[in-house]
Amino acid sequence: MRLDGKTAMIVGAGSGIGAATARLFAGLGARCLLIGPDAEPLEEIASATDAEAMTADASQPADMAKAVALVNRHHGAVDILVNCAGGGGNAPLGDLSDAEWSKALSTNLETARISAAACLPDLIRTRGSIVFVASLAGLRAVPGATGYIAAKHAVVGLMKAIAADYGPSGVRVNAVCPGLVRTAMADAVMDHFAGENGLDRVGMYARATGRYPLRRPGEPDEIARAIAFLASDWASFITGECLVADGGGSVVDVF
Repeated sequence: MRLDGKTAMIVGAGSGIGAATARLFAGLGARCLLIGPDAEPLEEIASATDAEAMTADASQPADMAKAVALVNRHHGAVDILVNCAGGGGNAPLGDLSDAEWSKALSTNLETARISAAACLPDLIRTRGSIVFVASLAGLRAVPGATGYIAAKHAVVGLMKAIAADYGPSGVRVNAVCPGLVRTAMADAVMDHFAGENGLDRVGMYARATGRYPLRRPGEPDEIARAIAFLASDWASFITGECLVADGGGSVVDVF
């Protein structure tokens, strides 16, 4: 499973799953353009992977148009788009402000929609692929995360719609739906709940995954491998699908 000769744009590449994906894609032979809002971590990942970095807001069409133009100048066309951006909206509906709702939609859904729309002409030309990082929260619900859950459900619907519309042009579109993965964003959530339950972070992760069949959270590298599979020619007959990577959590209905 190699990505030699492929050019990938990775949105949200400065940390967590996005950074792990950048490292793996580079190791598999892909040329990468890394997109994110914060220059310092993005440049660090780019330097370590011999990739290009562009500080940009993927929810803004003008920024994504510049990113595609950069790829076109240096590498010809985008073969793979990975959108790892996400977060926000973690409150019940009654406590969720309009600003928090809008931010959740922008961070999760608009980054996916706008990056896909910007790359679509290239992807049609290259018969390329898109992988959205959704979430298990894009398939089911947990308490206290209305904006995040609604936005990730919408990302899954967007994925299916693009797959249906552009499959005849040879474009494949899929989503990875991780369960609990040990990232900075998840650490912050665990720290919050750990304080409420008299635990430390490690103890909270253990409690949260205690009924997972694998009895642990995932690691970013493990999700990156799922992304690489869907992006690669090994998944050439797979489109419109959600690949759940959750340590078996959803099998035993832990929520």
